[in-house]
Amino acid sequence: MLPLSQPAYVLHSRAYRESSALVDFLTPQGRLRAVLRGARGKAGTLARPFVPLEVEFRGRGELKNVARLEAAGIANLLSGEALFSGLYLNELLIRLLPAEDPHPIVFEHYAMTVLALAQGRALEPLLRAFEWRLLDELGYGFALDRDAHGQPIAAGGLYRLQVDAGLEPVGQLQPGVFLGAELLAMAEADWSAPGALAAAKRLMRQALAPHLGGRPLVSRELFMTLKEPPRD
Repeated sequence: MLPLSQPAYVLHSRAYRESSALVDFLTPQGRLRAVLRGARGKAGTLARPFVPLEVEFRGRGELKNVARLEAAGIANLLSGEALFSGLYLNELLIRLLPAEDPHPIVFEHYAMTVLALAQGRALEPLLRAFEWRLLDELGYGFALDRDAHGQPIAAGGLYRLQVDAGLEPVGQLQPGVFLGAELLAMAEADWSAPGALAAAKRLMRQALAPHLGGRPLVSRELFMTLKEPPRD
């Protein structure tokens, strides 16, 4: 049974019937889909991504109804690369988070990450930390300081990710492998270490790919378009 009222963020919204919206919310109780009636009025102006909300849901089925929706804090104003990063987080949650599966830690980490994006913090460490926490909370995480056989990661070693097992030692340099020193830096969130951030991005892409079902992320493609230099 859902709490009468709970904190929430809008992940995605689209028009539904004449004046309603079909909205995916992130709450401590998981990802919930609900019909927001009168979406063209005051409620619709609140039902935007990155705004802390207090929402009351009604209904027993998978599709709820929004009985009450109020702002619960100041909107996180994102623009440029921070906006695309926030949209990326939202798309990850829609694609990976099962409906009505409570993950209060994911909710808390999302709220902190969105706030940090609005404050202009460095994007890459925030995104990598969120991806890692999401994978771990969904049961897809793996150790960064030990290999798939339980042995400590060696700084001078080479490793390949086996998604369902962990980091497998390899004997020679080959495409897609990671240096042990990079993995140890990730384990300590030491983003000043040479190559750590770039390696973390590669690692998270490899770890997320099997769970995204082969479909590309729209937000990632938009972000890459934003970063492309203008053509003459």
